[in-house]
Amino acid sequence: MKGKFPVDKFQHIETPFYYYDSELLRETLRAINRETAKHEGYVMHYAVKANANPKVLNIIAQAGLGADCVSGGEIRAALSAGFPASKIVYAGVGKADWEINLGLDRDIACFNVESIAELEVIDQLARERDKTARIALRINPDVGAHTHAKITTGLAENKFGIAMCDMKDAIDTANAMQNVNLVGLHFHIGSQILNMGDFAALCNRINDLQKQLEREHIFLPSINVGGGLGVDYTHPNRVAIPDFESYFGTYARLLRLRPGQTLHFELGRAVVAQCGSLITRTLYVKQGTAKQFAIVDAGMTDLIRPALYQAYHKIENITSDGDIQTYDVVGPICESSDVFGKQVDLNLTRRGDLIALRSAGAYGEIMASQYNCRRLPKGYITEDL
Repeated sequence: MKGKFPVDKFQHIETPFYYYDSELLRETLRAINRETAKHEGYVMHYAVKANANPKVLNIIAQAGLGADCVSGGEIRAALSAGFPASKIVYAGVGKADWEINLGLDRDIACFNVESIAELEVIDQLARERDKTARIALRINPDVGAHTHAKITTGLAENKFGIAMCDMKDAIDTANAMQNVNLVGLHFHIGSQILNMGDFAALCNRINDLQKQLEREHIFLPSINVGGGLGVDYTHPNRVAIPDFESYFGTYARLLRLRPGQTLHFELGRAVVAQCGSLITRTLYVKQGTAKQFAIVDAGMTDLIRPALYQAYHKIENITSDGDIQTYDVVGPICESSDVFGKQVDLNLTRRGDLIALRSAGAYGEIMASQYNCRRLPKGYITEDL
């Protein structure tokens, strides 16, 4: 079954563009809030890096979620969209001084600190402003995730976080500082994870680390497990909303929180991926010697995931009911990697037909570039049309 699109309204919009089904987004947010409400102390922060379209951000802020930011620009975007600074957490392995100062000046909820070197800079900058920075130490748990190599973050070989063997030294260093307040530990093992066993492994590792801290009489009020929950790219209609019940339930069942601890999550893809589609128009149908190509006006500049990660997106011709034919769907960029899909079955496709690349709400519009001097795609929510 094809997705539901206001095709008549699309005909008058310059392609390519992103379309966000705002009702599906709101349904997804309601599902998140419903599941987190079942568990005391669960706090959701939306990972802004997945999609920072201002109207999308505003809908998420209105649902009451916090924001997980990885740059000063994302902090500004979150604040502009209505997220209160008291719900903003800031991670990132390379925070610039101006970004740290922005977080200090706005009194954000927490800095997720990735090294002792960064900790020292935050303490210095906070001291210069006569402020106290709330921090959590990002610990690299050395937990593998069953996902693409370029989006795993929790292995010892990755650049992220503080090694477990250095955790106690980092805690002692933070506690000795006058201008930081250590409030928790932060973890994140990767993205597009569908195997709940990966999250179970993280729970077991955090349980072990908490036992170590207890032996040292150390209690931290906050545990942040990051995000990582994936979506079903193959069946965006049948599985439009991820399995949040199993995801949050895994942590509720296996993670041993201490009395008074809050548990923080930072989901991004699972919130916005399925509500977004890249809409593109067919420029030409080209008959090759062994295949035919549907050449569209969107390219890897608009959606880089297939070229960068060999990622799959379901592709649909949303203006044709013709017989099924097989095409390579490609873009106009002067790169051989500018391919959205090979051997794709589409309804008979002609010049001018609208093509939808599904599940593109996460890491689509936000990663667009102007390579080949192309314009950036615009993004529209349902209410815009």
